[in-house]
Amino acid sequence: MLRPLYAGWYAGDDPWTSIFGPPLRLAKNARRLDISPAWLAWAGTVPALDLLAEVGVPAIRRHDVGLANAFRSRLGLPPGGSAIVSVAATGGLERLQASGIRASVRAGAVRVSFHLHNTDADVDAVARALGR
Repeated sequence: MLRPLYAGWYAGDDPWTSIFGPPLRLAKNARRLDISPAWLAWAGTVPALDLLAEVGVPAIRRHDVGLANAFRSRLGLPPGGSAIVSVAATGGLERLQASGIRASVRAGAVRVSFHLHNTDADVDAVARALGR
């Protein structure tokens, strides 16, 4: 009888298949009331926003996309405008995990993303793990 007011992808029957697009199918049990675990990050929001303001969003974007483009270059792909790179790589997720690299699979492709904390060494490590 409770109405799930803040339900999102995490309230789906299988959250990892609820990530992409509609329709949202809520779980039939109490999971339908769950909210994204990202809400627990509220305590760090102000310091994180202060850091982003200090560094500047344009500088962060240049850094992130620059790393992604360096990775794309290692793969023989043209530059892109995103810090996210998806690539078909059979067994790629397992190779990345074996190298201690966190990534995910979306629509059958390994998905990596670069951010402020990443470096050129991370690009090299991901490319090496994928055999490129």
